[in-house]
Amino acid sequence: MDVVVVGGGAAGLMCAITAGQRGKRVLVIEHANRIGKKILMSGGGRCNFTNTGTTPDNYLSANPHFCKSALARYTPTHFIEMVEHHRIAYHEKELGQLFCDESSKLIVKMLLDECAAAGVRVETSCSVQRVLHDAGDAAPAGGFAVHTTLGAFSAPALVVASGGLSIPSMGASGFGYELARQFGHAVLPTRAGLVPLTLSGKHQTRLAELSGIALPVTAQCNGQSFSNSMLVTHRGLSGPSILQVSSYWQPGDDLQLDLLPGRDALETLQLLRIERPAAELKTVLGDLLPKRFAQRLCEVWLPHVEPARPMKQFTAPQLREVAAILQRWPLVASGTEGYRTAEVTLGGVDTAELSSSTMQSRRVPGLYFIGEVVDVTGWLGGYNFQWAWASGHAAGGAV
Repeated sequence: MDVVVVGGGAAGLMCAITAGQRGKRVLVIEHANRIGKKILMSGGGRCNFTNTGTTPDNYLSANPHFCKSALARYTPTHFIEMVEHHRIAYHEKELGQLFCDESSKLIVKMLLDECAAAGVRVETSCSVQRVLHDAGDAAPAGGFAVHTTLGAFSAPALVVASGGLSIPSMGASGFGYELARQFGHAVLPTRAGLVPLTLSGKHQTRLAELSGIALPVTAQCNGQSFSNSMLVTHRGLSGPSILQVSSYWQPGDDLQLDLLPGRDALETLQLLRIERPAAELKTVLGDLLPKRFAQRLCEVWLPHVEPARPMKQFTAPQLREVAAILQRWPLVASGTEGYRTAEVTLGGVDTAELSSSTMQSRRVPGLYFIGEVVDVTGWLGGYNFQWAWASGHAAGGAV
């Protein structure tokens, strides 16, 4: 073989296709019993395969500049062209997010068809036992010997596309990080990203009965803000806005929610005091927010302003106080749901020791790291798939 790719997910398959199209003899090794498991389950089974608004600003990394080269050379348009070539119908859901009209199975089939056309060999249920590099008779000179449950394979290039720690039930493991350390690479601390937040104690008790209620919010943390829906769960909070901000939040960080996104809460209340002077504050809030949520807000966060009073009785300072709660509702999260439900893994192989244009190790020639195993993590909404396609294409063009 010319190239062995460890990992049959989005990044690994794109790398294999790109290298195969260049005439390279490529082997993809996947330890699960089928290719592209995370692709299949993504987007509710419809695969949010890219985002048309992708920019480097949509990614978190210790080196925010690292992703720029690969993203510039393989854009959403390039992947869309492949999707259209295979006549897969798709639509934009919101905010540039593209989904299959039918099933994510079509994306996996497309990638496997492209692999077949490029002469790529794909082996599933194949686990790597050990990897040797330039070890005399054990590996080709300057190359790699990959010992697996299906035997040993050798190649001058090894691409690690084994993903992160997210969703271990799908087969996620720390294999890529272990391999990186074996070859002297630094691995930055990892944690769950795009993950629901959990509450504890009185904070959970206050909201537990509201499980299932969803409402639009703007979640703000550490200078980042995301406007989308929030879902109250029996353990805490989820929904797109919470998942997005979770990647920027760590225990102890200040987290606030704007419960009236896109509106000035004070102006809204002042207008309603004029239009509905006899209406009680709790009734007005019940019209602005889900009624049960508004009721709990009044019981726990606003009892001192006597929300059963009519709007006309509220002074300007009192309305400002209510508006401040609505605009900057304080949320004290205790943690996250962890890797079990996280969509991505933050941190990973340090980009300082990788080439941004080829993904090749600066320590070991012929060794490449791509996709989620690298310290590049995208926002929710197709950005992580675009990084997989772009980084896979960069390595595939260089091996």
